[in-house]
Amino acid sequence: MRRLCIHSILAALFTLMTGSNQAADRNAWSRLRHPLPAQPEVLGGYNAGCIRGAVDLPRVGRGYQVMRVSRHRYFGHPRLVDFVERFGRAVERQGLDPVLVGDLAQPRGGPMPFGHASHQSGLDVDIWFRTAPRQRHVSTSEIEELPMRSVIRVAEGRLDPEFWSERERRLLELAAQDPEVERIFVNPVIKLGLCHSEGKAAWLEKIRPWWGHDAHFHVRLACPPDSPRCDPQKPPPAGNGCDGDLEDWVNQIIALATEPPKPRPTQRPAAPSLPVACGQILAAPDRPSSLAKAK
Repeated sequence: MRRLCIHSILAALFTLMTGSNQAADRNAWSRLRHPLPAQPEVLGGYNAGCIRGAVDLPRVGRGYQVMRVSRHRYFGHPRLVDFVERFGRAVERQGLDPVLVGDLAQPRGGPMPFGHASHQSGLDVDIWFRTAPRQRHVSTSEIEELPMRSVIRVAEGRLDPEFWSERERRLLELAAQDPEVERIFVNPVIKLGLCHSEGKAAWLEKIRPWWGHDAHFHVRLACPPDSPRCDPQKPPPAGNGCDGDLEDWVNQIIALATEPPKPRPTQRPAAPSLPVACGQILAAPDRPSSLAKAK
């Protein structure tokens, strides 16, 4: 009995220690190759969270193809994977060129060593504006090397007519109209262009401006019902966001684009702490599961 108590205490201490150190050791999460087999559950928030019971998105499906496969970031909550597959089918039905899908999450979520501060809870996915070359599936080398392509002329603060078309606008509308989607992040220049072209369309309320996001859009789902420990994001401000603040933001982007570049900070800001339970998810054996989706 005493030995069992000591074991329980040591396990609890390990969980507390790993819970406090997870954000610092980002590579520990990226080294995991398999989800933790369990009923799906998101723990924590989009910028400080993890997931058990994640599934992997098939690399090629109707209307989509996954990019940068070597990053091993094509995992998510089943609802996220279902969204991508559902979105791809909608793209195909509309007769639009297939979409290229960027990062979802790592097998158990958690912080990534590079690329994102969010995408930790298995509820985020990046979708490229660029389509596959010549409307075909991309090759193995292109999956890793094909560059993303901005759809804005940043120094002019406007959409680039060479790369922005009805297809890109329609992709955003299709994604925003999906009831599972909570919000979509795009560059403020894109948001301003949509405000000018779409008027008071209700789906614009889900399109939120954020830095970057000029070559892809970032889709975020709400916390799922099966995850009571998921931290929801605060609701966006009321209205569709087409106000004077947006124009000021675009003017700031134009000014930054025409100024000499400033040195970037060498240290990454301190990451927020993950839930203590994420320590158990990180430490669990890294084994394949029959629950994973077929590739």
